[in-house]
Amino acid sequence: MDLIGIILWPLKWAVEAVLVFWHWLFTAMGLPAADGITWVLSIVGLVIVVRSAMIPLFVRQIKSQRKMMEIAPELRKVQEKYKGKRDQLSREAMSRETMALYKKHGTTPVSSCLPLLVQMPVFFALFSVLNDVTKHAAAGIGGVGLLNAELTQEFYNAKLFGVASLHETLIDAFETGNTAAIIILLTLVVLMIASQFFTQLQIISKNLSPEAKTGQAYQMQKIMLYVLPFAFVFSGVFFPLGVVIYWFVSNLWTMGQQFLVIREMPTPGSDAAKAREERLARKGKAIDSSGKVVPMEKYQAEQQRLFEEAERARAAAPKRQQPVNKQRAKKQAQKQQGKPAASADGSAGTAS
Repeated sequence: MDLIGIILWPLKWAVEAVLVFWHWLFTAMGLPAADGITWVLSIVGLVIVVRSAMIPLFVRQIKSQRKMMEIAPELRKVQEKYKGKRDQLSREAMSRETMALYKKHGTTPVSSCLPLLVQMPVFFALFSVLNDVTKHAAAGIGGVGLLNAELTQEFYNAKLFGVASLHETLIDAFETGNTAAIIILLTLVVLMIASQFFTQLQIISKNLSPEAKTGQAYQMQKIMLYVLPFAFVFSGVFFPLGVVIYWFVSNLWTMGQQFLVIREMPTPGSDAAKAREERLARKGKAIDSSGKVVPMEKYQAEQQRLFEEAERARAAAPKRQQPVNKQRAKKQAQKQQGKPAASADGSAGTAS
């Protein structure tokens, strides 16, 4: 076993355990054990388990992406400050200021990629499990865990709609002339591209503040909107049908999850935030200063209280002295010094 195999072994064991559990559950419900739909539903169950476990990471990713877009103008200022300076001290200073900015806002570029980084090992483990089915079935052995020899053979023989094997790739389908499998795989690839595009479009069109739409990061996101989805063309060509199904269902989960987050946790100032405020207003509710949804009466009372506190603070603040030029300041000083003298002269005149 190579190093990658050793690293993936526990994940492959977990993937097999989840697949076997769902397969047992659907079989207990009356579905045929060796039928393709039973194993497809088991893969869907695996997606549900993996993505449910990553919900906290997903929420953190959304917040991190939001903060990264919000601090983009400040990052540009730091970059402009050191533009053209290539010496070591300037580079270190720019790095320190950038890291301080990330720390201040509680985000890093890496945190926005956490769900992907966590899911990729699981994805590779699934790919390895499905990719090994062919050779394991030929050798009459099972996987690394609960996917024993009998289940491996069932998985190998299972066909989606009775025409496409779950271990079959698009290349395999072309080589064997399996037109039905080619159509299924190409359809899934097109749906994967569409779902990924729509997911990114939701963020760019609805969940960015006006300030976030002015930076270089926004331009990069617009480019990725059209480039990233076509990465799935590669997956559709070289990955087994079972992996493609996993990825497509995972994309659907992401799209739905993204929709709910944008609807209920929109970026302040974004179109989605304005839409949410309008929905709440129609229901007689609003968002208070702490971000909680409260009745409109309570919100208005809070706004009135904040206004009165601001007015009292402004009234209690010391008056700002207007600046004067030197000549005017000298005249004012002479005038203040002359008042006592005039008064003394006046007194003396009265006495005589």
